[in-house]
Amino acid sequence: MFHRILIANRGEIALRIIRAARELGIETVAVHSTADVSSLHVRFADQSICIGPPPSKESYLNIPALLSAAEISGADAIHPGYGFLSENAEFAEMVLHSGLGWIGPRPEMIRMMGNKIRAKEAMKEAGLPQLPGSEGVVSDERDLVRLAEKVGFPVILKAAAGGGGRGMKIVREKEQLAPGYRTASAEALAAFGNGDMYVERYVERPRHIEIQIVADEHGNIIHLGERECSVQRRHQKMLEEAPSPALNDKLRERMGRVAVEAMKRVKYNNVGTIEFLLDERGDFYFMEMNTRIQVEHPVTESVTGIDLLKEQIRLASGEELGRTQKSIVMKGHAIECRINAEDPVTFAPSPGLITAYNPPGGLGVRIDSGAYEQYRVLPYYDSMVAKLIVFADSRPAAIMRMRRALEEYIVEGIKTNIPFHKKLLMYEPFVQGRYDTRLVEKLQAENPG
Repeated sequence: MFHRILIANRGEIALRIIRAARELGIETVAVHSTADVSSLHVRFADQSICIGPPPSKESYLNIPALLSAAEISGADAIHPGYGFLSENAEFAEMVLHSGLGWIGPRPEMIRMMGNKIRAKEAMKEAGLPQLPGSEGVVSDERDLVRLAEKVGFPVILKAAAGGGGRGMKIVREKEQLAPGYRTASAEALAAFGNGDMYVERYVERPRHIEIQIVADEHGNIIHLGERECSVQRRHQKMLEEAPSPALNDKLRERMGRVAVEAMKRVKYNNVGTIEFLLDERGDFYFMEMNTRIQVEHPVTESVTGIDLLKEQIRLASGEELGRTQKSIVMKGHAIECRINAEDPVTFAPSPGLITAYNPPGGLGVRIDSGAYEQYRVLPYYDSMVAKLIVFADSRPAAIMRMRRALEEYIVEGIKTNIPFHKKLLMYEPFVQGRYDTRLVEKLQAENPG
């Protein structure tokens, strides 16, 4: 087992890693920008090291500074959290070449899954169902037209190096292809430094379902069930729940089985998430894989009772999984709301000083957050203030508990999306569990302001 872990991240995920490490008897080293000096992850780690000024490129994305901090602090492993460098294969390689442990999958896994086209090809060979589309990168606009007509409209253009909804464009008519392609490619180039695009058939009313994978270095792989992630705005997740109200036991077993079989074929290790699109007929298709811990991991922890961060650390240190698929039992229902510093109507960012802060509590309520009264939400980083997670015996009970928790949550001095979540938790299509990725769009159209 590791002795001291450097956490190459900030905010609530850094705190989450600190808590897991402490329960394993492992020391932690926090890194921070000059703007984050008063953050809770800095306060609660055993050591803290400043690695640069506020801009991420000069601090949390500064690989030499991170490796130097690891050496200075005597850390023997690095945990990247999510975001920042968590899916950067070159960083993982440099960590390993420095003689440090990497708490994540092998660099070749990160590299394979980081390129969406390469990931699709690998997962097709591994047996995962694929949406009809291009076999590789779209070479030019004429190639795009040919492929789109073959697949059939509507189609969706996606960035080969993309994620988080950037570099993505839905096209319904032939005349929209060329301008859509140019716009999406330019956005992808700006966001990822790679403008390569591919095309797929667009599913009109999809549900976004992901399967949590856990794997050791010895070939043992299991899944921990699914998460429903269809509540999205511009492809950015806002609320997640487990289990999915769209799946029955038969479909759940099938999705989990094919996901595990695919991971065994590519010899995946550590935790990861396979994301699927589920169509109206109950058919599912591989979309992408995330080779890191997910923001929404707490809902899986809630229904399985398994600490995924502890699992990550144990598995990265070489321990065997110690669990079988039959030992995994999902109980109850969990919902996570992402509480962001943003206008609840326009969703414009709202950084600033939190002048009053009262998180909810009570049975079945969990808060993952680095916020507190007089904490300043900075404009340099992601706007998420907290993750509010509830757990109950059933989905209706979890919805009622989340409604109650949202009423108790007080954040003053900045705007948050708590009013939006209150509205969402009362929206009948969500309450009934009959929704798809257009839910937020419909909610806003029916309940503006």
